[in-house]
Amino acid sequence: MLRTTALLTAALVVLTSSPAQAHGNGDWSGWAKDLNGTRHQSAEWRINAGNAGKLKLKWAFAYTKGVYNGVRSQPAVVGNTIYFGGPDGKFYARDARTGRAKWEYTLPQADRYAFNSDGPTVADGKVFFGDSASRFFALDQRTGRLEWQVQLDTGIASMTTSSPIVYNGLVYVGTSSSENMLPNTHDCCTFRGHIDAYDIDTGAMVWRHYTVPEPVQVGTWPNGAKRFEPSGVGVWSSPVIDRRTGTLYVGTGQNYTGKGGEFDSLLALNARTGAVRWTNQVTDADTWRDACNQPDAEGYCPGLKDGTNLDYDIGATPNLFTVNGRQLVGVGQKSGVYHVFDASTGQVVWRRQLGVPLPSGGISGIQWGSSYDGKRLYIATYYADPGKLFAVDPGTGTVLWETPAPADGCSTGGAAGQPGCYQAHGVPVSSSPGVVWLGALDGKFRAYNARTGQIIWSHDTIQDVRGVNGVTGRGGTLAGPGTGAVVSDGMVYVQSGYSSGYENPHGHVLLAFGL
Repeated sequence: MLRTTALLTAALVVLTSSPAQAHGNGDWSGWAKDLNGTRHQSAEWRINAGNAGKLKLKWAFAYTKGVYNGVRSQPAVVGNTIYFGGPDGKFYARDARTGRAKWEYTLPQADRYAFNSDGPTVADGKVFFGDSASRFFALDQRTGRLEWQVQLDTGIASMTTSSPIVYNGLVYVGTSSSENMLPNTHDCCTFRGHIDAYDIDTGAMVWRHYTVPEPVQVGTWPNGAKRFEPSGVGVWSSPVIDRRTGTLYVGTGQNYTGKGGEFDSLLALNARTGAVRWTNQVTDADTWRDACNQPDAEGYCPGLKDGTNLDYDIGATPNLFTVNGRQLVGVGQKSGVYHVFDASTGQVVWRRQLGVPLPSGGISGIQWGSSYDGKRLYIATYYADPGKLFAVDPGTGTVLWETPAPADGCSTGGAAGQPGCYQAHGVPVSSSPGVVWLGALDGKFRAYNARTGQIIWSHDTIQDVRGVNGVTGRGGTLAGPGTGAVVSDGMVYVQSGYSSGYENPHGHVLLAFGL
């Protein structure tokens, strides 16, 4: 199943090159910012709650409109370089201050349309990222030259939405799949979720942990398609690691068919070997596929009769934090619950219901990730009538403040008059001292006062902008794992346009803001 290829031939354009930068305090080198998953830039000193309202667009990068236009690659910033992938099948390194081109890498041809589908991590002189064809790449940080490539999974719809992290010579990444979204005529389902560890220098797999037993055929569906059970339990999000204990924590998704495996769970694994230290399964049963929403759902959605067609993944990245000397790990669920466990034992410390649970799609809850600034947890909810941003006490779960997505978000700016606009946050939360950063489905990118929850700045991304690459683009919905904010050295970066639901004659955009 695993294939390693050294220095595959691919289109590579080196436009400029400079020595790789060492990681400084202002870097945001991976999706969750650090191994603890804080999504917090503690080193930011230029931008604060008092002047965030003065932010201006400094430069933009626009993608050419193509076959697929959704942006899914949250940037990484290291030194003076920003690294990001586009929906166009290319990966870019550009000057973080000006957007000036440094190098580009074109993904090799795959058996299906391939684009960067997770956020890159920059470490040890390499850039690591995955794509929609379930391939995983390591590029030279300075030149963009391919160092190695592996095939994470060979499933018909497997993909990489889990952003990698690097620790002690290993890079960790999970695998998910959209096999449960295929038509009922498909032999459903054979995908097995897994989290892998690879050697950062060679791409050799060191260990793999499967989240569900190997599916076996148990009969047929009403139309004669083969039926396999159990299946699914994808790893959608980025893991985190406790350096002190060498423990990796990662969440899992629901079953696609059947029952069994570590579905809807937070896993604690030995980071060196992959051995299970503890598992906490937060849902008793959860089997869901797109067939649950179809007119003939009765025959193709076994969870329909008993009400377990929930789609209550733990698709969010965990947060590691300490309260009164006790190491805790928290994570959001698509049921709208934020769970906090003892990091050593998996014992529940507290739970807080923040979003109204809506089954069969799990769209009301906590989607991709939350932020922790050392004092508060910042947690956002998706379609929760309305979606809100919460500040929560990390020790008790007490809600300190809550701010709903503005009611006029869908009636003003580029979202006005567009179908499918809701007061919803389907995007990970980020923070820096005094400020919380969060986008919404209405296309607005907002800054909140971390102490009060008041909105102190807003930018409508659904408007035409001329990119530094000479292409005109326009933002769209801020949702999905790739549209979280990145804060680095007085600049704030965000991709806009997760889905193509809004009318747009152009491709989507990466935006860079500064004072």
